[in-house]
Amino acid sequence: MISRRTLRRWMAHVTLGLWLIFASTAVAAEMPKVTAVAGAPSLRLGAFDLKAKGYVVEEFFLSGTAQSYKLAGEATVDGRWQAIPAETSAYATRIVVVRPVDAKRFNGAVAVEWLNVTGGLDAAPDWSYTHRELLRSGFAWVGVSAQRVGVEGGSRFGSGGALKAANPARYGVLSHPGDAFAFDIFSQAGRVVDSGPVLGGLKAARVLAMGESQSASYLTTYVNAVDPLARVYDGFLIHSRSGSAAMLAPGAGVAGAPGAGPRAPAGLKLRSDLRVPVLTLIAETDLIGNQGGGFLLARQPDSNRLRTWEMAGTAHVDNYALMVSAIDSGQAPIANLVAAWKPTSATILGKLIKPMNAAPQHHYVAMSALSHLETWVRTGRGPPKAPELEVVTPLAGGPSNLVLDAEGNAKGGIRSPWVDVPTAKHSGLGNSGGPLGFLAGSTELFDAATLQRLYPGGQADYMRRFNKALTRAVKAGFILSADQADIRALAEAMYPQPTK
Repeated sequence: MISRRTLRRWMAHVTLGLWLIFASTAVAAEMPKVTAVAGAPSLRLGAFDLKAKGYVVEEFFLSGTAQSYKLAGEATVDGRWQAIPAETSAYATRIVVVRPVDAKRFNGAVAVEWLNVTGGLDAAPDWSYTHRELLRSGFAWVGVSAQRVGVEGGSRFGSGGALKAANPARYGVLSHPGDAFAFDIFSQAGRVVDSGPVLGGLKAARVLAMGESQSASYLTTYVNAVDPLARVYDGFLIHSRSGSAAMLAPGAGVAGAPGAGPRAPAGLKLRSDLRVPVLTLIAETDLIGNQGGGFLLARQPDSNRLRTWEMAGTAHVDNYALMVSAIDSGQAPIANLVAAWKPTSATILGKLIKPMNAAPQHHYVAMSALSHLETWVRTGRGPPKAPELEVVTPLAGGPSNLVLDAEGNAKGGIRSPWVDVPTAKHSGLGNSGGPLGFLAGSTELFDAATLQRLYPGGQADYMRRFNKALTRAVKAGFILSADQADIRALAEAMYPQPTK
């Protein structure tokens, strides 16, 4: 008996094959050579022991021939782009696989992350935000060095962190021909995951693509232009995209970004005829003022294959991603977590003018988004629909702004206890310092008088209201029930104690 997934893959290959017959410049879908590489990979996955969590970390080199694409028509705002094959080039890159040792723990889903290279090296922000859910629910995770900077260097932040510079003895054989080929490299990585040689005997039933920030920009283009041809991934988590996207051509960029080359239009939507489910996760920073004019211009209605979640009180990058995630194994002492959550303006992004966003909800909502996407793909049951963040645009024009409540937190969007029962003003906007400080948002703790006004009964009063708000968020589907106990313990420990 042929499984539904096998039949779907066969039909996809037939469709692709028929299309290729009529595309004279096309090449057959590639399966790269896969080489296992002993030893620890160069990628930060946390300071905790994954072996103790029942997981193994392995690295593989992929090599073969990659296809670039070009558009047959215009890069229209509606996202219904028609890509056609362009040039080919040899390549050699790497993937990092994190998988359960025990096959019985594997839930059948593999999350494949387009590694982020904004900092001049491969980083895995979606692993950082969602690893707790990945590990406890039995996912496998694969990080793909899809872009040239991660392999060869060339970032404005220097090339020292790129693979070939950081460890030439290990990675010197790698060769990346440029980001025009990144889309097909990502497709080939997905095919390798789907076919199973890198999963230690595990068989993938669902292969999900994920990417944050710059990677989300590339995934937006992938969904609009490449996915209709490649048909590799069963669902997409597009995390913190702007209002534009990457382009297919060499040297291309996004609207509002520096550098030469063609630009995708601001306000770029995802195509209306999506092939598979897509969940777009947006922070306040992404909505207003990020590159490409902000996601606000790209808003579009939900559909049977699209959900957009906008999160109140969140920043593009925050304290969790930079400070907490590395120690958040699921068993870390609460005191250690509270210390890591403490608002600070001293970050790896540079010295900020305000403490960076230290609201916990971003990573909890991201874990829920991943869980819902997997369920959506597996069962067809879509995630809950979320309200949009409230925005006001001046009648005379000018920039839009978030609508704030009496305590300075955003109205609308996905609600969490940290904005509905606040002890601080949490924003995705209003910070600076260093080249990327504008992405960090801010947290401004309330003073004692404000806390007394809001919670005259002190900590007990706060926790009573917090627990009600938490129950609402879980019931709405935006926070997972598995996280409730941890959230309550964290909230109680983080409540500001009166000074003596």
